[in-house]
Amino acid sequence: MDLVIQLLLNGVVNGSHYALLGLGFGLIFATTRIVHFAFGSIFTFGAYVAWFVSGHTGAPILLGLVAGIAVAMALGVASYVGLYQPLERRGVSPLIPLIASLGLTIVLENLVGIIFGTGARTIGVDASIYFLGPAFFTSIHIWQVVSFLLVCVLLYLFVNYTRYGKAIMAMTDDPEMARVIGIDTARVSILVFALGSALSAIAALLVTLKDGASTHMGFTAVFMGFVAVIVGGVGSLRGAIAGGFLLGLVESLGLWKISTEWQSSIAFIVLFLMILLRPHGLFSLARR
Repeated sequence: MDLVIQLLLNGVVNGSHYALLGLGFGLIFATTRIVHFAFGSIFTFGAYVAWFVSGHTGAPILLGLVAGIAVAMALGVASYVGLYQPLERRGVSPLIPLIASLGLTIVLENLVGIIFGTGARTIGVDASIYFLGPAFFTSIHIWQVVSFLLVCVLLYLFVNYTRYGKAIMAMTDDPEMARVIGIDTARVSILVFALGSALSAIAALLVTLKDGASTHMGFTAVFMGFVAVIVGGVGSLRGAIAGGFLLGLVESLGLWKISTEWQSSIAFIVLFLMILLRPHGLFSLARR
């Protein structure tokens, strides 16, 4: 029972991380229909920029977060304006932006190595340890959950009570109809690339504080975000949240009976089962 409690706590923490990634990736995917695999490399960039500002120069962690978000947003917007938008204007097959995103991923990963080096990077921080009965968690774990909740509240208010938020949901429902009724879809696409990239940078800093940063960390980030979106249902923000928490809990509880060396396979199993049993996701009919 003690082990189960600890695994549940770990699942909630990891679920918060995956749900945040799912929100970032899903916001872009659902609105623009672009499978933005370079999301993972931008995540990595955000982590290394945060490390450079806060870990290398010794500036406050909040400043590192702001710098990571700013760079991630700039890269996200540049990805759309410089790569995806020209392809959209030419009316290419959806497969072409997918291939382009894979190429962009390789370029950005190599750029991270050139600028920051290829070694693992950590940010020194004194993390307090707390106990819940026999289980324990740290202040970094608390910040992961709190940051996720804060992002959810702000995103909910933005989507439901601002003009651009409603435009995003209109594009999510039907991009063609959104154009017909006069929504500037190009501007909205730029906005969602900026917002999705900002969410990736927040997740990147938190996981860097906990585990450190590496040049290949982006693959796990984009894959977990992708799985969370597919499990929850494309076009549903609460679906991305539910998918992220389900993935985190299943992955954590799976360690009860499965060796840790097989932990990375659990996400693939969840994805395959969802595609087979409920291909439209948990919240396929939900839109918010």
